[in-house]
Amino acid sequence: MNSALVVEVTRGDRIESRHEVDAVVVDPLGCLVGSWGEPHRAVLPRSALKPIQALPLVDTGAADAFGLTDAELALACASHQGERRHEEAVTAWLSRLPGGTSSLACGAHPPLSEEAAQTLAASGHPPTAIHNNCSGKHAGFLTVVAHLGLKVDGYLDPGHPLHVDHVTPAIERTCGVDLADGRPGVDGCGIPVWTVSLDRLANGWATLGESTAGSSAHRLLSAMRAEPFLVAGTGRACTRLIGTATGGTVAKAGAEGVFCAVVPDEHLGLALKVRDGGARAAEAVATWLLARLGHLDAAPSEVLVNRAGRPVGEVRVTS
Repeated sequence: MNSALVVEVTRGDRIESRHEVDAVVVDPLGCLVGSWGEPHRAVLPRSALKPIQALPLVDTGAADAFGLTDAELALACASHQGERRHEEAVTAWLSRLPGGTSSLACGAHPPLSEEAAQTLAASGHPPTAIHNNCSGKHAGFLTVVAHLGLKVDGYLDPGHPLHVDHVTPAIERTCGVDLADGRPGVDGCGIPVWTVSLDRLANGWATLGESTAGSSAHRLLSAMRAEPFLVAGTGRACTRLIGTATGGTVAKAGAEGVFCAVVPDEHLGLALKVRDGGARAAEAVATWLLARLGHLDAAPSEVLVNRAGRPVGEVRVTS
């Protein structure tokens, strides 16, 4: 077994933190092109599955029935940070659905954007489900529910037809897994979260990249490339990587140190999991892998600065 990648965070000449990372690069047939650590490790993909979970939105005809644009398709795949454009776009989308914003069952939390959270707090209004970073994904689910005439109640339950007939089969088909005997956990926004091995997760992303023009996967990836800000937001790694990497790259983070990407021009999918769940290390390794593949012009390490802007250390990946 190959050694895991290590992300070191330094301060001065000291290593202050150290993160171990399992990572894989695979082709559309699932063959390992590169691996570090445990390539078959079982992980909870969390939000890194969102583009796959969004496939039924297009497959069922719901996206076309409701006239969804690239902005809404990107939001269906997003973990947005509740900035003004995110809030306005999700609100406008839900206004076209029966039940509107009241149907959202993802729960409320303050915007992930510090500036947006401060603005909301200053307004005296509490956060709503619209500010939830997963509200776009849930708007997508509710669009499928409305289009197919399914019950809104219980749409989070793994036994709801939305999941049984559409979302879960999309995961199985795209990642090449059988979830029939599995038991999902509950994601932060309430939907089922399935365990998938790291190499199968990467294979799922590679499969997305093989889609032909006009297909569901192609439309979703194209939307994410067209609207990288809506996928995440100001200063976020997903937005930065989609906007700067070459090869048609699309990248998506998941909670607890998961990060995935596809490079369609190279027919490759990437997946990684930081063993201690550190998001900073996940972003560093995703950047390192894309640079290693020649599709990102990135420095060998990230310089850390203090509040006064003075360089005090670095974040570096070692293999």
